[in-house]
Amino acid sequence: MAKTVKDYIRTIVDFPHEGILFRDVTTLFADARGFRMAIDQLLHPYAGTRIDKVVGLEARGFILGGAVAHQLSTGFVPIRKKGKLPGQTIAQAYTLEYGEAVVEVHDDAIQPGEKVLLVDDLLATGGTAEAGIKLVERLGGVLVGCAFVVDLPELGGRRKLEAMGMEVHALCEFEGL
Repeated sequence: MAKTVKDYIRTIVDFPHEGILFRDVTTLFADARGFRMAIDQLLHPYAGTRIDKVVGLEARGFILGGAVAHQLSTGFVPIRKKGKLPGQTIAQAYTLEYGEAVVEVHDDAIQPGEKVLLVDDLLATGGTAEAGIKLVERLGGVLVGCAFVVDLPELGGRRKLEAMGMEVHALCEFEGL
């Protein structure tokens, strides 16, 4: 039987806190076939769609987003934690299950009207993705979709993004937290 993307992802119990089942995509990245499969499947729904920029969310979204942008022959834009980008930025605060955080993007990274694909490894509560979407929209970018390797449906991120009018594509789902 052929392996799926999900087969390459390991689960680490009680990380980073007791009771958490951490879905570790580094094992997917480390396998050439698995990594290529993931990139190809992330791209598939957007074949034939104009995409001007791929946005990757820190940090594993950089790995995936860079590879997707390369395959599309388009630009890549990192959305980073506050204070990590050297140029003029705009910021967006968001809520985490354990507090608040802020992400930033260069204020000239996306031009008005550019079509943007947002990419990250994991969709949980949707807070980071929502912040990324808001940054793209504040710069005038138009989101064509949000692509993730893993969706944790019980945490409601997909519902949150879809309620914002976003198209969400995930390669696999895992039950539990």
